Amino acid sequence: MQVRVRSFHIQLISADSYFKGYREDDDLKKKLDALEQIQGIDIQIDALKIAQNGLHGEVDSIRKELEVARADLDGLQAKLAKLDLEKKEQEECLAVEQDNIRRSETNMKEIKTNKEFQAVGREISAARKQTSELEEQILQKITLIDGLNVEIADKSANLAELEQNSIKRCEEKLAEVEAIQKDIDSDSERREIVAKDVPASLLKRYTSLRAQRRGQAVAIAKDGYCQGCNMHIPPQLYNNLFKAEELISCPHCQRVLILKQP
Repeated sequence: MQVRVRSFHIQLISADSYFKGYREDDDLKKKLDALEQIQGIDIQIDALKIAQNGLHGEVDSIRKELEVARADLDGLQAKLAKLDLEKKEQEECLAVEQDNIRRSETNMKEIKTNKEFQAVGREISAARKQTSELEEQILQKITLIDGLNVEIADKSANLAELEQNSIKRCEEKLAEVEAIQKDIDSDSERREIVAKDVPASLLKRYTSLRAQRRGQAVAIAKDGYCQGCNMHIPPQLYNNLFKAEELISCPHCQRVLILKQP
């Protein structure tokens, strides 16, 4: 009699060890239902986070567009400053050449030899040619500067409008992000409540499977197939799902199986 009791005790320990603590009892279905519910919540949270990331991306695009517009305007203003500086330098050179011409023309009155007169005349002709070229270059600069000023005025007005619109759009997008975050927080709190019905070891297994199986650790078993990987479940294993005596995983994808009957 003692030997039988001892043998029976050993069989129970062996069975518990085989099922790794997940042997079916009255609350196994409750645990599986909770696990399925947790997965549903996690999928919803994932979708919300994707939506959040999309909104953050839109905000980044809006800000990038604004940065590009500002950089464009800065480039035009830098170009204008360069043209202004070049025009100023040319005007200074023109003033020097004009002064040289006046001084040479004054000196010509005091020249006594024809040779000197011709030399000064050549200097004046060269200076006049130089002044003519400088005047033409200055006029070109003025034309470019006027065009740039018009373009800068237009882009400045557009930038001011874009800045106002960008602020409004970003505020709207960030408000959506905040609203989504509230939903995420609410779902997370609900998940914590549901998770209390699931053993820590099972949750750990669920989390690991979810990371390995693209967010789906729990799969429906229906008509002899795992709906997670669409592979056939061995008949004996599928029949065990009806018995609801233990936690069963798909032999192909390792997802936790939950039986759903028509």
